[in-house]
Amino acid sequence: MAKPRKIRILLADDHAIVREGLRLLLSAERDLKVVGEAEDGGNALRLAKTLNPEILVLDLTMPGLGGLEVTAWLKCNQPEVKVLVLTVHEDESYLQQVVEAGAVGYVLKRAAGEELIGALRSVAAGNVCFDRTLAEQHLMNRKISPHGLGQRGELRPSPREEKVLRLVAWGYTLKEISGQLGVSMKSVETYRARVCQKLGLQGRTDIVRFALRRGWLKDE
Repeated sequence: MAKPRKIRILLADDHAIVREGLRLLLSAERDLKVVGEAEDGGNALRLAKTLNPEILVLDLTMPGLGGLEVTAWLKCNQPEVKVLVLTVHEDESYLQQVVEAGAVGYVLKRAAGEELIGALRSVAAGNVCFDRTLAEQHLMNRKISPHGLGQRGELRPSPREEKVLRLVAWGYTLKEISGQLGVSMKSVETYRARVCQKLGLQGRTDIVRFALRRGWLKDE
């Protein structure tokens, strides 16, 4: 039997006891491998360069470089490393900031465990994974309408393009979207490329940010 692919993970948190607990939790899973640990943002970047992990599990508040700065740097300079924020901050404003910085996941420490493990596997599969309660709070506080397409002179997506964009924002793969809509994967790619061009979106992070503004992430 072939061995499962190991998801390479770097941990960054300024509390040694937190890192130890996370390492023990993740090392118990056959498909997860902790390849390094960092106690601050500077070391997180140095280890990301040398170890090239698939996912960086990152605390927001650390000495020196904070989590937002680390996330933004990786997005610009080492985008193959996916950032999953693990934090105590339950303020929806932090969620908005990490999305804008380029993170693909946001999990609360109080909910860590099976939720974190699931988030890691989801992110490794190419999805995004944000705490749903905070995402909904963010939308409610800003009273964002879910029907805001076409504002500010944007080109208006077709119904099929909008559906594809919603599914991409929720983390569905192109294959899954193809199955749901009953069209080829090539057609899904065309719809996605066309709507991203219309709206000026570049990559999954922009799509998720757009979905947050439109209120889509509370409608599923």
